[in-house]
Amino acid sequence: MGTGEQLFEQLNKLRGSKTVIVGIGNTLKGDDAAGPLVCQQLTGKVCAELIDAGTVPENYIQPVIKKAPQNLLIIDAIDFGASPGTIEIFKPEQLNSFVFSTHTLSPRLFAEMVTRNIKVDVCFVGIQPAQIQLGQPVSAPVSKAVQSLIDLLSRIFPPVE
Repeated sequence: MGTGEQLFEQLNKLRGSKTVIVGIGNTLKGDDAAGPLVCQQLTGKVCAELIDAGTVPENYIQPVIKKAPQNLLIIDAIDFGASPGTIEIFKPEQLNSFVFSTHTLSPRLFAEMVTRNIKVDVCFVGIQPAQIQLGQPVSAPVSKAVQSLIDLLSRIFPPVE
C-alpha cells in the first residue's frame, strides 16, 4: 500500500456513506485477531456500523443485508506475501486462491452472498500477518497496523455528535 496517506485517500471515499465494517478473524490465533481487534477498539468511536464476525462471517450475512449499507468494509488478516503489518485494499475479485484464509467460509464468498441480495460496494482491508499460531499474541507489526487502521477509520467515520 505504501503510505498511510494513500490508504486514507482510498478509504476516505467512503466518508459520509452508510457503511458496515466487518472484522473477521480468530482472536486465539495471533495476527488473525486483526479484524476483530479493529472492530472491538472502534466501538463507540465511529458512526459506521461494526460487526465482529469472528471466525463465522456466514452468521452475519443476513444482518448485513438487513442493514442495507452502501459500502461493506471487511477487515481480515490476509496473507498476500507482503511484509508483516502491511495494509492493502482489495476488491472481491482480487481475492483468489493465492490469498490464505483461516475461515470456514472464505471472506470473498461471504461478500458474494451479501451482494447477491443487495447492491453494495465491497472493499477488503487486508493486514499481512506475521504468524497465526494458536495461543500466540498479536505481533508488533500487526498491532501497529491495527492501531493505524483504527486511527484512520476514526477520522473517516467520526461519531455522530
